[in-house]
Amino acid sequence: MNIKPTDSELDILQVLWELKSATVREVNDTLSKNKEKEVGYTTTLKLMQIMHEKGMVERDISSRTHIYRAVVSQKDTQVNLVSKIIDTVFNGSPAQLVMQALNSKKSSPKEIELIRKYLEQMEK
Repeated sequence: MNIKPTDSELDILQVLWELKSATVREVNDTLSKNKEKEVGYTTTLKLMQIMHEKGMVERDISSRTHIYRAVVSQKDTQVNLVSKIIDTVFNGSPAQLVMQALNSKKSSPKEIELIRKYLEQMEK
């Protein structure tokens, strides 16, 4: 499934990946805590209904309060989004993406060590 979520849909998916399953209220409360401004409940509800129609989430309607769960995996979504960014922003060059990412934010010594180990594995 080649899902390309909008920024708002991605915010909701992040919450569902973290919580595994949640009601609209739980997602909305988490989004409001994570944002500078409050997110409207009806906006969250409408987005989650659209995401259900797109096949990004599924909902359990067996109880009065619907429970939502992400259908798309975090890893698959990351792969799709990174591939799109590499193709459209970095002219197909993963190296340019990595260099830009490393220059954009300071990496911790632990992150740098993980990167080194990953590169060593790739060379083998």
